[in-house]
Amino acid sequence: MTQGSHHPNDEEGIHMKPRWQALRSGLGLLVVLGFILALSIAYADAAEPVVIGWFCDRTGATQLVGVNLCLGAHDYVRLVNKQGGIGGHPVKLVEVEHGYEVPRSVEGYESMKRAGVLSVFSYGTPITYALTPRYNDDKISAITPGFGRADATDGKRFPYIFPVAASYWSQAAAAVKFVLDAWKKTGKQPKDLKLAYVFYDNPAGREPVPILERLAKQEGFQMRTFAVPPPGLEMGAAALDIARRFRADWTITHLFGRSPSVSIKELNKAGYPMNRVVSLVWGAAEPDADAAGWDITQGYYGLQFAGVGQEFPVIQDIIKMYKDEGQEPPEPLSRSSVYYNRGVFAAALQVEAVRQALEKFGEPVSGETVKKGFESIKNFTLGGLVPPMEITEDDHEGGGWVRIYQVKDRKWVPVTDWFTGYREVVWELVKEAAAKGE
Repeated sequence: MTQGSHHPNDEEGIHMKPRWQALRSGLGLLVVLGFILALSIAYADAAEPVVIGWFCDRTGATQLVGVNLCLGAHDYVRLVNKQGGIGGHPVKLVEVEHGYEVPRSVEGYESMKRAGVLSVFSYGTPITYALTPRYNDDKISAITPGFGRADATDGKRFPYIFPVAASYWSQAAAAVKFVLDAWKKTGKQPKDLKLAYVFYDNPAGREPVPILERLAKQEGFQMRTFAVPPPGLEMGAAALDIARRFRADWTITHLFGRSPSVSIKELNKAGYPMNRVVSLVWGAAEPDADAAGWDITQGYYGLQFAGVGQEFPVIQDIIKMYKDEGQEPPEPLSRSSVYYNRGVFAAALQVEAVRQALEKFGEPVSGETVKKGFESIKNFTLGGLVPPMEITEDDHEGGGWVRIYQVKDRKWVPVTDWFTGYREVVWELVKEAAAKGE
């Protein structure tokens, strides 16, 4: 080729380099844009958690309950988030420590509301009574498993209050059924039964009185009530009265915090047999027997609305989560499984309501759709931790199921299957309360 001549493709050769550079630049830009988009999607997901609220008592009269309940809730939420959240949404638990005090709860609720909570674990019957109008006005569902106001079972009248599992009316009715069944097995008639009811003198303690009075009249047994003034640490006189003056054949107790262990010690001191005492759900845990002494607690009965112990799959998953993190599971998993498991159950119920809301009603999730999510829960057992629960628009309790456990050696052992008592009487009271507008 002579000097000055050029290849026919030289012109193309001259322009090839800039074209490839442009192509590479374009591809690079697409990669960068894709990366930014992926980051923005991930950020959006992370920035939009579903928020649930929890009132905890870590310093007040029921702190022995509260610290264990709340640990169970936090652990369950951690487990859910490690498993991918709810439909990709992380769960954020906003805790307010209220010391079992109404004024702190009212203030704390407003902070929860600002945080965007979709539902609240409304720990404490006095707290729930105080906040009920706000929950309804703000369309924020409040759950009160095993406590709260029993008339809120009526979902039409209390659309945003859920006394799930077993209200105090359902617990009292089940306790009476258990006592009468045991009494009849000895060949005796209900009219010959003397029943003592020992209760913490606050709204929660007084809540079962109407149904106990109704059942005493219906079944014909004699009942006497014994109010224990807060903080529930003086029961010597009441125990002597029950054991030696009234001479109760059976005693139902409804106490909180440190008072259950005091009742066990005082009744034992008065010579009253523990296998004639049945506690409602807040006086039937490992810390109560620890404080009273397991030896003198032998034979004592207690109602439960969730399973006791560590054998349940969800509890095993939490234990594994701790071990995978290189940690030993905290002591409450074994030393206070009654309250810890209830905390897991309550948080799981809130999570399930959000899951139902997302699946049935889509985005964005709201207070209204979470309410409908609760009302869509059916056959919820959390792997056997709780009995089959079905919540509807009409029935916000979900069945009123309980199980009786008894102290044997150093354990709470189940002595019945899941059962209910006098459901028709419970619903009579619910409807009567609605008619009175109470």
